[in-house]
Amino acid sequence: MAEQDSQPAAVPEQPANWGPATTVNDAVAAWRDNGWDDLSPKTARHYESIWKVHIAPTIGRRRIAILGTYDVEHYYRSLKADGLSMSTVRQIKAVLHRSCRLAHKWSAGVLPNPIADADLPTWRLEEQRAEVRAPEPHEVQALLTAAVADDLRFGVFLRVLAATGIRRGEACALRWSDLDLERGVITVDEGVIAAKGGAVVKEPKTRASVRSLACDERTAAALIELRAEQERIAAAAEESLLDDSFVFSASPGGAVPPHPDSMSHALTRIRDQAGLPPDIHLHSLRHFHATALDPVISEAQKQARLGWSTVHMARHYTDGVPAEDRRAAEHIGRLLD
Repeated sequence: MAEQDSQPAAVPEQPANWGPATTVNDAVAAWRDNGWDDLSPKTARHYESIWKVHIAPTIGRRRIAILGTYDVEHYYRSLKADGLSMSTVRQIKAVLHRSCRLAHKWSAGVLPNPIADADLPTWRLEEQRAEVRAPEPHEVQALLTAAVADDLRFGVFLRVLAATGIRRGEACALRWSDLDLERGVITVDEGVIAAKGGAVVKEPKTRASVRSLACDERTAAALIELRAEQERIAAAAEESLLDDSFVFSASPGGAVPPHPDSMSHALTRIRDQAGLPPDIHLHSLRHFHATALDPVISEAQKQARLGWSTVHMARHYTDGVPAEDRRAAEHIGRLLD
């Protein structure tokens, strides 16, 4: 009794109200407050958008206790009828399923999970959206020409994407210390993602994403030219360009990484100026790179160069920048010019 009396007073916990009145929105909100912190900022932001746009005003208002499988499948078909793609409806189902499964667990089995047995509608081949297309070399050349004429920084950004096949977030995270331009080597070890409040630099999800890549001489020369331009801009603003400054930063001194979405918006503007098809996006340049390498290097080396985790063990048996990877860089460089 003396030991109990010496302890601080217990704070009574208010149990969550899991019962017949609990709605799908309540379940999603509970998962947000008790689970989304474990997700990447980009994933949490995406889930928030799916919830607010597609779930909250519709099925989110329904009570879980009386929501049946028929109702859920009818909801999926209404989404399809509204023109949503198969991938979007799958993502909506994933958010619903996780939320209702947690509600079932947190309610000690009081609430059912009506999402578990609900099936998605089928999309015929002609109803499915076309996959990302690999642009033709002449389209990439036209895009690079238009970009450099408009803005050197963005032009070199596109050149690096096309020449190395790295992701847009990886290019946004490049620092000058990641570049060995004398040897023609670029090290990828970070990524920038879109999050609330701006761009966030984070470590890659897998070891396969951390890699060193060869780049061709023309791409290295373009980066050297950009370095000189960035130094002039920094000096004019009485700032210093440091080794850890971001290569493609729009701020003098390069302290702030570029936002991936701003780069995508810039691509849309340049693409329209060049009169190119609307199905060309930043990610299309990665597809271009992968397709162009097919006749040049082995599949294992190509996947290692692109940072695909399914073959990350292949890197244990190659040098950091092997001769095969060097041939890949020079091939892409010649193709771009």
